[in-house]
Order: sequence, then structure tokens, then C-alpha cells
Amino acid sequence: AKTQKINKAYEILTDKEKRDEYDYLRERPDEYFTKYGSSVLWSYAPKSDARFISILFLIFGSVFTYYAQLSKWQQIADRLTKAAVEGLSLRDGGTVESVDIRERALEILAQTEEKEKEDAAAAKANGAKKKGPKLTGKEKKLKHQESLRPIVAQLVKEEHKDFGGGFHQPTYRDLLVIKLVKMPFAIVKFILWRTKYAIRRLRGLELNEEERMVLTKTAIGEIGWAAAEKDGELEDLLAAEVWIMENLEKWKDFQEMKTMSKGDQKRIARWKKRQGSKLE
Repeated sequence: AKTQKINKAYEILTDKEKRDEYDYLRERPDEYFTKYGSSVLWSYAPKSDARFISILFLIFGSVFTYYAQLSKWQQIADRLTKAAVEGLSLRDGGTVESVDIRERALEILAQTEEKEKEDAAAAKANGAKKKGPKLTGKEKKLKHQESLRPIVAQLVKEEHKDFGGGFHQPTYRDLLVIKLVKMPFAIVKFILWRTKYAIRRLRGLELNEEERMVLTKTAIGEIGWAAAEKDGELEDLLAAEVWIMENLEKWKDFQEMKTMSKGDQKRIARWKKRQGSKLE
């Protein structure tokens, strides 16, 4: 390569016409680029296939959104499983669902243990001797919970595919490619609804049923809405007009009170009464 450069330089310097051009253009780089172009100094890399890059992005994006939704559902499922396995009561942080699942899981576990006892008795009758180590009370409790856990987890997986508020097991609708397809329709629908809502407010019309539902859902969030729907409290919630800040604060206080023990509820009620608050 070095020899070629030397030969090329010798060729130019020994040719009067090329030498004059060289002397002229070395002082005028703009004219040099105009005549010979920038390709003499650099060249562009081959272009990437945009279609391939787009497809790759959609595939990886869809995989990510799928497992992100699975993780989101799993968080609630793990909490429900934990409450059921540990036998938490409603007062201690359990839920109606966790209590129900625990009762049915205990029935299944009892049937399994009964079968194991029958198998052990049959093995003993045949002369087989199998005696495990003696366990303490704490070890027995932990062993019982570990035996109960897979049964509870399976019941949660089968019966609670959707906790509401967006905490559901992933489906094809959670794939990025599907979300991108639906996005323009969702945006148009949102704009149309907001436009219609603004026009009705300018006309001084009362809120209709759809507007009350949308405003309520926006105020309390997806999870609160799903819980109210599940407990059959939607009508009371709509009547409370929680899209008004003062009413929303009262609703939040009431929801917090529901998770407390009766003793704590009475103490809070007395304190608010002394403060001049009105608790509905």
C-alpha cells in the first residue's frame, strides 16, 4: 500500500498538468470536493435493513411487555398466597379470598395426608419400616406451610387470573405489537370523549352515567374501581361523587377504616369527633 502511494505521488509530480492541478487544488479544498467528491476520503457503511430492525424491536418489545404483565400479576398472587399459607385473618391483613383459598387448600392437603398415611400403614404391614426424625412444634408448622404452599399457589393461578385494576395474567392483548395497533384507536376515542365532555360542560348539562363512571374511575384508580365492582359497591361509590376532592378524601378515610380492627375504628371515630370531624 505504501509503494502504491509513492508511485501515485511520483506519477502526479512528474506530470506537469497533474502537478499544476495538485498545486491549485491543495489551496482550494472546496473545489477539490466539488470535482472529486467526498468518497476519496470516506465511504458510507452498508445500510441496515429497516424492516428487519423493526421486526426485531417488536419481537423483543412484545416479550418484555408479556413478562412485565406476568410480573405485575405475580406480585398480587404472591401476596394472596402468603396470606393464605400463613392463615392471616381479615383483621391481620388477610382477605376474603385468602381465607376461602386456605380452607379449600387445607381440605386438599388433608386428603393427601390421609392417603399418605394409608400408604405408610400398608408399607408397615408389609414389613417396611420408615421413621423420620422427630420435629419440634415450629418445624411442624413450617413443614405444614410448605406442604400447603403449592396447593394454594395452584388454586390462585387457576381461579384468580384477573385481580382487576390491570393485575391480570398476560394474554396476547399485552403484547407490544397489539398495543401499538390499538393505540391510535384509543387516542381517537379519548379525544372524542374529552371533546364531548367539554361541550356538555359548556352547555351546563348534568353529568350522565358514563361521565360519572369515568370520573369516578379516574379519581379512585383501577384497583379501587375493581375492588368496588367486586364488592358490589359501585352504586354507592357513584352516589358519593368521589371526583370532588372533599368527597374523595372522605372515601379514602373510610377505606382505611375498613382495614382496621373494630377497636381501632372506635378510637379513630372518637378522635375525629373530638376534632369536630363528621364521619359517615
